[in-house]
Amino acid sequence: MPSHNVVVITGASAGIGRATVREFAKHGAHIGLLARGALGLEAAREEVERLGGRALVIPADVSNYDQVESAAGEVERKLGPIDIWINNAMVSVFSRFGQMQAAEFRRVTEVTYLGAVHGTMAALRFMAPRNRGTIVQVGSALAYRSIPLQSAYCGAKHAIRGFTDSIRSELLHDGIDIHLTTVHLPALNTPQFEWVKSRLPCKPQPVPPIFQPEVAARAIYWAAHHRRRELYVGFPTVKAIVAGKIIPGYLDRYLAEHGYQVQQTDEPDDHNGPHNLWNALPGDFGAHGRFGRQSRRRSWQLWLTTHRAWLGSAAIGAAAAAIGAYTIRRWSSTQSSSGLVRTVLPRVLKWPARDAPSASSKRETG
Repeated sequence: MPSHNVVVITGASAGIGRATVREFAKHGAHIGLLARGALGLEAAREEVERLGGRALVIPADVSNYDQVESAAGEVERKLGPIDIWINNAMVSVFSRFGQMQAAEFRRVTEVTYLGAVHGTMAALRFMAPRNRGTIVQVGSALAYRSIPLQSAYCGAKHAIRGFTDSIRSELLHDGIDIHLTTVHLPALNTPQFEWVKSRLPCKPQPVPPIFQPEVAARAIYWAAHHRRRELYVGFPTVKAIVAGKIIPGYLDRYLAEHGYQVQQTDEPDDHNGPHNLWNALPGDFGAHGRFGRQSRRRSWQLWLTTHRAWLGSAAIGAAAAAIGAYTIRRWSSTQSSSGLVRTVLPRVLKWPARDAPSASSKRETG
């Protein structure tokens, strides 16, 4: 068995995908890099090799199943059997639904949703005969709680969750030991806000609080190596999901009032800049966007949820220690009381103490 994992990451050229590439490369993975942007892919390959891994650059549009299947076959031939497949590629449009064009909505759906479907299909084609492997769907808090101005993207993330649950049940029915997991992410400081197509009056931004993409990368790496069905990342994600189940009507009204403003900066947008909806933009954009100053590098919630087994053991140990200490105190108290009963009480009642020698015994020993 090889000591490394063979991993395929879609959307590997920038943002979450690029940070995830670095995270797996640090652990010596051999990585198939899929995306549309050639310069970003080449830069990612250099980073992988610098970190000690191997990388295979495969320009591909995940909305085209033939390209995805061909990429999977190339990875199998050149890097070895695929152990982990990560569906991360996405595009979006910031726009009121009434202003969306049908072609735009279709494009977001084909890349973000069908891209995950195509990746899952291609991965299962190779993994199922071996009866092993892991598929990671990169989800979002928006897969549970939609927000205004991103109807196509929210719909795609909801769809990924729905189809993944269906496939998971089929695999269980067929006795196929391939693990499907979804990592639901908070707002992240990625370059997408520089290239996303937008009709908003001001430039778009992630909804605060914002996290650095390395937080997502660590979560994805952890999910790929643990049998967790879903992984929520960040307290904002947990709050959005839980609140969406408990008070959905209130959230509808809250987002109607505040959901427009929090997705925009104060900087006006002239809408003349290039976007990546139809084609990749030239250049290497890396993993980070321009919101680094206000972005968090860690998530305590992620640490807690990925260490819950350890925390459970620690809690059990602490409870056992507390019970033990209580038992010892009670035993000591009982022993002390018994001593008083054996010595003081007989004197008060003029009884011979149980442990005191009797007169006859004194005589015998005297």
